[in-house]
Amino acid sequence: MTAPRDTDPSKSPRAIFAAELRRHRNTAGLTQKALGSHISFSDSQVAMVEAMRRVPTEAFARECDRALGLNGTLMNLYMATTWNTAPAYFRPWLEEEADATGLKSWEPVLIPGLLQTEAYAREMFATSPGITREEIDQRLAGRMRRQTILNRDDPPLISIVLDESVLHRSIGGAEVMRAQLQSVLEVAEHPHVTIQVVPYEAEAHCGLIGGFIIAERNGTAYAAYADAQPVGRTLEDRQVIGQLSTRYDAIRAEALPFKQSVKLIRKVVDHG
Repeated sequence: MTAPRDTDPSKSPRAIFAAELRRHRNTAGLTQKALGSHISFSDSQVAMVEAMRRVPTEAFARECDRALGLNGTLMNLYMATTWNTAPAYFRPWLEEEADATGLKSWEPVLIPGLLQTEAYAREMFATSPGITREEIDQRLAGRMRRQTILNRDDPPLISIVLDESVLHRSIGGAEVMRAQLQSVLEVAEHPHVTIQVVPYEAEAHCGLIGGFIIAERNGTAYAAYADAQPVGRTLEDRQVIGQLSTRYDAIRAEALPFKQSVKLIRKVVDHG
């Protein structure tokens, strides 16, 4: 069977996974429903992975290998779809983020990863207990790769809300922070990016509990990532994502308008 256009194997590692899954399934003489009955995933999950509407998981690849009598073929392809330099817990979110047509981010503590300069990110990665210099370099490369979505031909619409304290928390010293905030101002000029700041005057609000980012596809929220200790987590539960969307709207209602937010950031840059 010829792969449909949206799973052209030349498009990406995920497209190769989707096309190979379909090829091996057809070779085995199984329909999507039949394959679903042999694994602990539904036929709709099989269909969505083949159509690149759902990210394959490690468990999905492993079970498909078993059901199709493959010797790790799909597991190897799955590994090629992951962000190997990123921590394992963060990789599912990176896949969702890369597919999103819209991103809504709230950050009460730090400059969000999509906006971090190399120097700022390096300082933050270095705080992880026991991390090696090689691991820092690997994570930094992944962080910079993640930011390439801003320069795609079809970048997502990105709405970022920061707490004012983020602007004043010195990470890496005055020069690193000045360069970081100047970079934020430059990103704010991007036509697909909106940056707002919740001022100190807002006092208590629901966003102080923790940061998160929501992924949307054609205006519908379908995944989210929430910060936590020791690691964050990717969320797909619709009810939870709905709650986060409601919180995001409440937080954004406390924020300064875009132009005033940019003026505040510029003021911090100018006055140190």
